[in-house]
Amino acid sequence: MPHKEVLALPNIVTPANPVTFNKDVCTGCNTCVNVCQIDVFIPNPEKGQPPVILHPDECWYCGCCVNDCPNHAITFNWPVQQRAYWKDKATGKILRDSLK
Repeated sequence: MPHKEVLALPNIVTPANPVTFNKDVCTGCNTCVNVCQIDVFIPNPEKGQPPVILHPDECWYCGCCVNDCPNHAITFNWPVQQRAYWKDKATGKILRDSLK
């Protein structure tokens, strides 16, 4: 078996996953890596693949990565305490908070 060099290990403190990448849409442009204010991501060693979420527990949910993604390939996986929903009085439809 060939030796595989490990360059970075994810911080697995909790099962937190602040964002979800749509692998069918993500081109691996690394815009999210460049705009993230606290360096949650690192570029994926495999070209064209979504970035690696290296420090998920440090995400501030600021929205920079979601807003700046040119392909709209990122969605937030909001923590339970930040998941908002409300009911439209006219239709009775339950609406959820979304950046899309």
